[in-house]
Amino acid sequence: MLSRLSIQNYAIIDKLEVDFSSNLNVITGETGAGKSIIIGALGLILGQRAEGAALHKKDKKCVVEGCFKEEASDNHVLQFLKENELDVHDELVVRREIAPNGKSRAFINDTPVNLSQLNGLSSLLVDLHQQFDTLELGESDFQREVMDALAANFPLLNQYGQVFSASQIAKKEVNKLKEQKAQFDKEFDYHQFQFTELDEAGFKENELEDLDLELKMLSNAEGIKTALTKTYFELAESEEPVVRQVKMMISQLQQFAQLHPELPEIIKRLQSSYIELQDIADEIDSINNRIGSDAEKLETINERLSLGYRLLKKHGVTSTNELIDIRNNLNEKLQAVLNIDEAIAGAEKNFAELLRQTEGLAQKISTARMAQIKPLETSVNKMLIQVGMPNARIKVSINKVSLNNTGFDDVVFLFDANKKDQFQPLRKVASGGELSRLMLCIKSLVATSMDLPTLIFDEIDTGISGEAAKQVGAIMKDLAEARQVICITHQPQIAGKADAHYFVYKSLEKDTVTTGVRLLNTDERIVTIAKMMSGEKPTAAALENAREMVMN
Repeated sequence: MLSRLSIQNYAIIDKLEVDFSSNLNVITGETGAGKSIIIGALGLILGQRAEGAALHKKDKKCVVEGCFKEEASDNHVLQFLKENELDVHDELVVRREIAPNGKSRAFINDTPVNLSQLNGLSSLLVDLHQQFDTLELGESDFQREVMDALAANFPLLNQYGQVFSASQIAKKEVNKLKEQKAQFDKEFDYHQFQFTELDEAGFKENELEDLDLELKMLSNAEGIKTALTKTYFELAESEEPVVRQVKMMISQLQQFAQLHPELPEIIKRLQSSYIELQDIADEIDSINNRIGSDAEKLETINERLSLGYRLLKKHGVTSTNELIDIRNNLNEKLQAVLNIDEAIAGAEKNFAELLRQTEGLAQKISTARMAQIKPLETSVNKMLIQVGMPNARIKVSINKVSLNNTGFDDVVFLFDANKKDQFQPLRKVASGGELSRLMLCIKSLVATSMDLPTLIFDEIDTGISGEAAKQVGAIMKDLAEARQVICITHQPQIAGKADAHYFVYKSLEKDTVTTGVRLLNTDERIVTIAKMMSGEKPTAAALENAREMVMN
């Protein structure tokens, strides 16, 4: 509930502070005194647009602050604060500041926020219904929510929303797989040709690179063989082969090995060299014997390399292993074509099951809505008579449409103002005054079910008087039993129902007109209400009538 509203430097308000009661708060005052200006200032902390022209004194900033009690315990408010990383206190303080240059800032519990966040919170705190502000009643979402509130559908709607969301994801998966299948089918023949070509080539890992080396070796076989022969000859078969010379060196040194301490190590190293050179000579001879020019093998290698180079160029790669990877990827795509029908069948089965659950829940929701049509029509039409619209009637039309995130019902409130049985959608035929009273009737029915926050009505009683005004007051009084209601009114019958009556007035200070507000005591209320009935100088009868209104 809104416990306190503080306004500084706004329009014709210099400084003003109002402490509201938790039930029915009525604000009265002469036309132009500034009643709706107070609501305009309240609108600033609810996220409405700010204008620099609204400043009372152009060289000072405007500050509007609202304090809300018992809101921190509200689950929706608590969730909002946590989601937006805002501090949680026993009292929720919302502040809006407008600088002289027109720039505005907003704060929630002293933490700066943007207007989007302010708007998000305001819908959880205050339901502001201004004169002619009746668009919400004509919107299909609000009309559907009214039926759901009466039918206690909200837990079922949460369950439905989860299943419906899952079904939409499943539907997208089916469509995605079908698109993939269409693409696979389109590319299948091409992929099959490419795979067959690479598979038949049958390249092994690093094969082309190895063949390239072998080709170079075979192409230079004669030169290699000549070099190896000459090397072997010098090592082992010349007139003075290197191996034999090393052996002779060892023999010459061995006869002096005992005479010099370093000679044994030198001899040992020469013996190692002799063994290594002998081994090298033998390996050169073996390699030389294996090397030969094989024209047939050369032709085979050239053909293999020619195939490989063509495929490398075709696929824009540079190695055998990349060709093998391409072949494996193509094989996976071909296998996917074979498996995708099975995947589609599984996805369609999953979607069908979720759709069955969605339709089942939607049917339960729709049945519950249908069951509330007659009670709503009966209650609202009865209340319309009470609020001075004896010929007006409301009718609820629910038609089946495609499944959406709220079920498959299109809910439309139809209205007939003159008992002509010519029901048409509310937004097309109802006047501002009719919509205002109709909104009051409907909100009074669903206030508990929809958990509406603080309700503010700005001159909702325009165009009524007498018994109708009395009934509007009675409805507001009942509505305020469970929640806070703030009402700006010109009707004494409504003012008489107030738990707290505030009077808005103008005063002249230093040649400047400012707006003030004060909470009336019982005697002041009686005089004020009497003036509302009979003018500035109320008659004794008016005073007595006013006293009866206040006391009752």
